[in-house]
Amino acid sequence: MSNELTAKGEDCLLQEATDKFVLKFGRQPRAAASAPGRVNLIGEHVDYCEGFVLPVALPFKTVVVGDFHNTDECNIVSVLADGQELSSSFPAPTIAELKPGPPSWINYVKGVVAHFPRTVQGFNAVVVSDVPMGSGVSSSASLEVAVFTFLEALTKHEIDLVDKALLCQKAEHEFPGVPCGVMDQYVVTLAQRHHALLIDCRSLEAVQIPMVSEDIVVLVVNSSVKHQLAGSEYPQRRAQCHAAAALLALPSLRHAAPHLLKDLEAMKCDELVLKRATHVVNEISRTEETANALRNKDFKRVGELFYQSHDSLSKLMEVSCPELDELVDILRSSAGVLGARMTGGGFGGCVVALVNKENLSGVKKKILSEYNGNPVFFECQPSDGARVISYNLQE
Repeated sequence: MSNELTAKGEDCLLQEATDKFVLKFGRQPRAAASAPGRVNLIGEHVDYCEGFVLPVALPFKTVVVGDFHNTDECNIVSVLADGQELSSSFPAPTIAELKPGPPSWINYVKGVVAHFPRTVQGFNAVVVSDVPMGSGVSSSASLEVAVFTFLEALTKHEIDLVDKALLCQKAEHEFPGVPCGVMDQYVVTLAQRHHALLIDCRSLEAVQIPMVSEDIVVLVVNSSVKHQLAGSEYPQRRAQCHAAAALLALPSLRHAAPHLLKDLEAMKCDELVLKRATHVVNEISRTEETANALRNKDFKRVGELFYQSHDSLSKLMEVSCPELDELVDILRSSAGVLGARMTGGGFGGCVVALVNKENLSGVKKKILSEYNGNPVFFECQPSDGARVISYNLQE
């Protein structure tokens, strides 16, 4: 396995999907759409506390092509980033109420079809993606939003972007049964090239934050580990944060000014509840400050905030792991690295770092020589969100 991942590009994915569709269904597709993966720059474990998050869209994409046909079946062929091919079918919602069921992967598609706000007839579709799966870069939201956007192209019915993101989130809640926040679907839908997206998880407002530099690269390093703790520990962190808000008689920790942490301490509350609250209150502030620093092109300060965020996630939220801490420590000692932090829910996955372009090769070599694992690198140029791809339609 290579230690470098490079995005194939939308044109290449579109050609792959079109060729596969012709091979499987014997004619040209008539509609196509794409949606990216994403990485969160900062704002971790605060979405369920109504805080701020600051993700960017990746150049890695999911492309969906297809067309209606004259049966009541929805037939899906999916080609994964590793080349694995999956296929499944389910009844069109014109003849049956859609419900979750095996295989598990099709529920991401089925949920979107079920929640699309126009009646969807039977169709054939091919999905091709180069979004890395299981890496914490939201391959699931990429799939959901790509399918939704494909249905917009197919039905010629365009949906408000925010409504689209919320419907895709609802689909993930109800069909795969994943209680995700709104960040993933929001940024996959609303992202703009050369911008990060500051999302207010309380008001659901989103602001585009310019992120342009010829000298700085956003480097994502996949630790290639995923610890099983993630599934059990995440609900605990969420419950502890809600407990802290309840002790302060607040609707969420978003409403907690820093001085209120002293009130929690005076209450002699559970030590873990105090730790989690301290992380959340300060992480919300860090995320807002990071957005302002990006506006001012103060990448040095952004890097400092990255390190602060990681240390807080490791020591206060306790969602890091030895591999992520090791990668951040290597990056911290590397020439040309402005900052680094774990990104995602934790217990494995990726680290995101700001690196001077001229030092990028040396940083990768240092990680390869010192990290006790199998790192995988990819660069993140902040990219556009989902879009309908124009086809030269053949009648």
